[in-house]
Amino acid sequence: MWETVIGLEIHVQLATDSKLFSSSSTNFGSEQNTQASIIDLAMPGVLPVLNKKAVNMAIMFGLAVDAKIADKSIFARKNYFYPDLPKGYQISQYELPVVYDGKLEINVEGKSKTVGITRAHLEEDAGKSIHDLFDGESAIDLNRAGTPLIEIVSEPDMRSAKEAVTYLKKIHSIVKSLGISDGNMEEGSFRCDANISLRKPGEDFGIRAEIKNINSFRFVENAINYEVGRQQDILESGGAVNQETRLYDPKKDETRPMRSKEEANDYRYFPDPDLLPVEITEKQISEIKKSLPELPDAKKERFIEEYGLKNADAEILSSSLDLSEYFEKASSNVSSKFQLLANFILSEVVGLSNKHNLDISKAPVSSEEVAKLITYVSDEKISIKQAKEVLNESWQNKTDVDEIIKSKSIEQISNIDLLSDEAKKILEKHPKEVQDYKNGKDKLMGFFVGQVMKETQGKANPKALNQILNKLLKGE
Repeated sequence: MWETVIGLEIHVQLATDSKLFSSSSTNFGSEQNTQASIIDLAMPGVLPVLNKKAVNMAIMFGLAVDAKIADKSIFARKNYFYPDLPKGYQISQYELPVVYDGKLEINVEGKSKTVGITRAHLEEDAGKSIHDLFDGESAIDLNRAGTPLIEIVSEPDMRSAKEAVTYLKKIHSIVKSLGISDGNMEEGSFRCDANISLRKPGEDFGIRAEIKNINSFRFVENAINYEVGRQQDILESGGAVNQETRLYDPKKDETRPMRSKEEANDYRYFPDPDLLPVEITEKQISEIKKSLPELPDAKKERFIEEYGLKNADAEILSSSLDLSEYFEKASSNVSSKFQLLANFILSEVVGLSNKHNLDISKAPVSSEEVAKLITYVSDEKISIKQAKEVLNESWQNKTDVDEIIKSKSIEQISNIDLLSDEAKKILEKHPKEVQDYKNGKDKLMGFFVGQVMKETQGKANPKALNQILNKLLKGE
């Protein structure tokens, strides 16, 4: 029996307009090598100037995860040579990071767990290597060089891929809620390295492998599961796991060796002589604390209290800033039935978003239109089934809900006299089934309902229809 041990190092690109030590733009998608200044390239005689906004964003994160904020923080040079690192070193933090000793509570399959956060330190990003352009050639784009990051290092507290992904998603939700990052994984704004090892329960930690630069939640889960299986096969066959850095190949769904794993002393850290220590005051921390927005856990509790939502639904809705905003905008346009609204958004709207690989913020059906559908269901103007059909058509054709309902005459029949007439006709047509029902075959009620629905083209109000049929069959 092997126990999996997982720690994550999450790299979050901060949403600043300029880089960590220069005024160069951080815009994504600009022409290659147009956003790297002489400071980013460490040309002789230039001096870096720290971006104060990035420091404040790091403090915001620290406060959000109940961490300690250092009153004095030092930048260091992390020395290594790689084509996309023009300086030959990366300005990072080592011994004295801005944020340390935090924690985050996660919930996996109904079980709560606290994951320790060792540190969150500021550092500059490297450039980007572009491989296999022409005949196997590579190129370097230095636009990203110097972009501010916080690297969030967890304790090795996670024991499964699901725990790791849950933790990763919660960090993602927090940084987006704080507004310190757009969290765009496709553009590299949010990515992680996973450290994975196996051990016998109660024994010392095993030899770990680090899987670098994984940029989707699904890939993180797949990479961890593959790596756990790979290490287990090695250990059970009597072999030893190598300490190394590996890459995850999503096409082959496997990890492969990249290089031997470095230790801290390999990087020859030393304080950057061009940067003064950063001093953070209690006043600065207090002012930032007052400006913090509502965080996911607080939002979840508010959703339960204010809207009467189920715990599980409130947790999902509050876990994504875009999703929670969509729900809240929709809820402001309905007077009640908030749980029905939540169900509809989570099952239908999110389902369509996932199907079409869209973020809910870009959904073609607005939250106001969804609120209309739920109001019509609540007023028994349409059924929930009809609401789903209208949503699908509105999504596909980008047509207003009211237009679809009007053009297709999609309106539920709730008129008692009209439904009674239809029900009587059906019962008169099926005297044998009526007698069988009276003799105890209760399941025939579904048959009668189905026949009336067929006659009304599915427009009969099922609740009213059931009540009418019950009365008629009892001879009332």
